[in-house]
Amino acid sequence: MSSKVDAAQLSAVEVVKQNSDYLRGTIAESLLDPLTGSIPESDGVLTKFHGTYQQDDRDLRAERTRQKLEPAYSFMIRARISGGVLSPQQWLQLDQLARDHANDAIRVTTRQTFQFHGVVKRDLKKTMQRINEMMLTTLAACGDVNRNVMCTPLAEVSDVHAQALETSEALSDRLLPHTGAYHEIWLDGKRVTPADDEEPVYGPTYLPRKFKIAVAIPPWNDVDVFAHDVGFIAIERNGKLTGYNVTAGGGMGATHGDPATYPRLGTVLGFCGVDQAVAVAEQIMCVQRDYGDRSERKHARLKYTIDDRGVDWFKGEVEARLGFTLGAAEPFQFRHNGDRFGWQQDPEGLWHLTLFIPGGRIIDRGETRLLTGLRELARVHSGEFRFTPNQNLIVARVAEADKAAIEALAERHGIDAGGRLKPFQRDAMACVALPTCGLAMAEAERYLPDFLTALGERLERHGLADEPLNVRITGCPNGCARPYVAEIALVGKAPGRYNLMLGGNRVGDRLTTLYRENLSESQILDTLDELLGRYAEHRQGTEGFGDYLVRTELRDSTP
Repeated sequence: MSSKVDAAQLSAVEVVKQNSDYLRGTIAESLLDPLTGSIPESDGVLTKFHGTYQQDDRDLRAERTRQKLEPAYSFMIRARISGGVLSPQQWLQLDQLARDHANDAIRVTTRQTFQFHGVVKRDLKKTMQRINEMMLTTLAACGDVNRNVMCTPLAEVSDVHAQALETSEALSDRLLPHTGAYHEIWLDGKRVTPADDEEPVYGPTYLPRKFKIAVAIPPWNDVDVFAHDVGFIAIERNGKLTGYNVTAGGGMGATHGDPATYPRLGTVLGFCGVDQAVAVAEQIMCVQRDYGDRSERKHARLKYTIDDRGVDWFKGEVEARLGFTLGAAEPFQFRHNGDRFGWQQDPEGLWHLTLFIPGGRIIDRGETRLLTGLRELARVHSGEFRFTPNQNLIVARVAEADKAAIEALAERHGIDAGGRLKPFQRDAMACVALPTCGLAMAEAERYLPDFLTALGERLERHGLADEPLNVRITGCPNGCARPYVAEIALVGKAPGRYNLMLGGNRVGDRLTTLYRENLSESQILDTLDELLGRYAEHRQGTEGFGDYLVRTELRDSTP
């Protein structure tokens, strides 16, 4: 029995969804309007479900306002790729799209897929159609639905990875919306019958908020499995996948100054078989569909539904819908939540090369010609490309005989496999933030290189330059780069000012603590300099920076 919300209490977004005719709205008509580069706000709500956000260049806002021009509108387009796997042919199509419509750049996201920025309205439909020609979709890459399902892109245990990837693909397929709106609006499809729009899982108003699923393969937690609404932790015995530990209720988003909003780690509910995973995810999502808050969007994620009603109630409700109980959780251990750079070999004898993508931005800059280099590489590569959840790229399934040629191509274009970088540089992440993200309060991607340079000077001073360190920066508290599980996190508060969050770890199973609020860059660096000095002097053995802080500086404020 689902909870009901009086129509007068529904949030504005819920009203838009309710009146959208299964995500159609007036999108098709808005795209044809030549008088503006934008679309109406209500259609902007709905296009998110189709995988695109309306944005504008905030660097140009003031000047365009002075000239009495509308903002420099464009669109971000994000694809849905379970597990982040592309063929070389798809890569070449992706590369051509970036050069034709997206400012010669591809952005690797923290959801293990790609997105384009700067696509103008007149090119939007054409770009969507060409993504469809790649045998991909953008449907449900954003919006109040289950988004791209992530999966550890593991090389060393290929049988387990293949099975886990199958699970992620099955999850994605089952939880994809059924509406015909996408094909009608973007692919010139025809509406045949209203019955085509039945949403057997979502219903006519979809979910209260976004929903995220990840599949992790221990000992690597590169997907940050506890940061998701639902997580599946692969349990392997003797090289075979036996099932998954199931987590629920993770989420990174929060709002500054609102204690009712907070990041949360997923709770381990129990164990399920491989063939039960899709049903488990579906029923967890359906409980959230029926009981999630549809009046206050800040309170609409699964984590709040679980905390409001209790883990025992939630687990019982899920199991009642499943018709079976989850087993006891199996033991597991994570070692790291970063990527492993350079070459890795799998049991089949194939090789996998992880390349470092600075800030997740595939673009030609100076001597580092990522876009050109990867295009040339795709022309000779016969395996796969795999996006990682940490904004990097794996050239996967390389034969021994092809290793030297692949490596030479990468070096020729200045593409780094991590060997030229310190560990803290390789593992750092940032969200896009300014100038395109409408939520950004401060810089993130554009600030990350300068911050890492300054941080590196402090680490060098204290003899810590080679120390593994998990650093993440976001332009707002929404948490797209999963900052709340980092050892050092800067969360944007205002231009040039950040909240300093500390105390996460290198495996992604502990939240940060707010250490100082609303700091300038110099204040952040001075604070870290003092803490790093004490860490260098007083750490115990190979103790990580986050672990040291929890043991000492944060011991009174960490649960």
